[in-house]
Amino acid sequence: MKIEQVALITYTIRDFIQTPDGFRESMKKLADIGFQAVQISGMAHDVVAEEEIAQVCADNGLTICATHEPAPMILAEPEKIVERLNKLGTKYTAYPFPTGYDFTKPEALPDLIAKLDNAGRVLREAGQVLTYHNHANEFLKVNGKTVLRHIYDETDPQNVQGEIDTYWVQLGGGCPAKWCESLSGRLPLLHMKDVGIHEVNKPIMHEIGYGNLDFKSIVAAAEAAGCQWYIIEQDVCPGDPFDSLKKSFDYIKENLVD
Repeated sequence: MKIEQVALITYTIRDFIQTPDGFRESMKKLADIGFQAVQISGMAHDVVAEEEIAQVCADNGLTICATHEPAPMILAEPEKIVERLNKLGTKYTAYPFPTGYDFTKPEALPDLIAKLDNAGRVLREAGQVLTYHNHANEFLKVNGKTVLRHIYDETDPQNVQGEIDTYWVQLGGGCPAKWCESLSGRLPLLHMKDVGIHEVNKPIMHEIGYGNLDFKSIVAAAEAAGCQWYIIEQDVCPGDPFDSLKKSFDYIKENLVD
C-alpha cells in the first residue's frame, strides 16, 4: 500500500460539509493532514454541484477515488449514478446499505441481488464499477450461508465488486483478512475502521491502530486481492473528527505503507 492510495470517506466529516464554504474548508483541512484522495459521501446532492466538488478537490490535490450514493437510486435509477460519477471524474461507487430490505423475509435477498446485478451492469457498460459496502446485518445466515456470501456468489463479479468494511465484518463474526482474500480480483475498495471495547462492554469505533484489529494482515490480504484504495472511515469520533482522521492517517503512514 502506498500513501497516495490512502483516502477517507467524507461521511466521517459529514457535519462539516453541508455548505459550499464548509466543503471547501474541509477539503483544505484534509489536504493539510496529508490526504491525497477522498471518497465523497454524507452530503445531499444539491449541497454542492458535482463540477464544484471536482474542482475543489483538484485545487487541494485530492483525487475523488469513489463515492457512496443513495441506495434506492442505485437500484432504481443507475443511469443517474453514471451521470454523477462522470461529472465527479471517478469510476467507483458503493451501494451503502440495504435500505428497505429485511433479510428474514424469503423474497428480500433474491430481489436485492437481481437489482444489484442490473445496476452494476449499467455502470459497467459505462466504464464504471459498483461495489457493495457491508455492515454487520449481512452476516445473518440464510440457508446456511451469510447474506454477504449470497450477494457475492449470486451476482456477476463484473457487475458487483467489493468494498469490505473491516469493523462491520468483525462485528458480524467474520474475519476481515479472510474476506479480503475471498474477493481476490474483486476488491477495489477497502473501508478501514478499527474496533475497540468500551468499559461497559460495548464495541466502539477507534482510530486506525488504536483498536484491536490486525491491520497488517488485513492490508496484506487486500493488497494481494488487488485493492486500489484504502479508505478510512470512522462513523463516530470521540472529539473533532479531523483529529481522529489525522491519528489514523499518521498511524497508517508510520506503520502500514510501503
